[in-house]
Amino acid sequence: MGPDGKAIAFKCNIKCPRCSFTILETMPADICQYFYDCRGCGRLIRPWIGDCCVYCSHGDVPCPPVQIAQLRATYPRRRFKLE
Repeated sequence: MGPDGKAIAFKCNIKCPRCSFTILETMPADICQYFYDCRGCGRLIRPWIGDCCVYCSHGDVPCPPVQIAQLRATYPRRRFKLE
């Protein structure tokens, strides 16, 4: 949890750029997921250039590693870990 009281989000609505199928998924806590199979159309989804994973490109919240990096940039003297 961050110093501002906000918890790290592990749930994300991911939306297929092809068919617009949206589903709530649990993001991995310690890695960035590069590929995702759309359950609507079967397309293999990849992140946009410059994004680390499919959740950062096609989700409504960034992945947990990016959320932690953002907290570390905002509060550089504090330590953060996933609980």
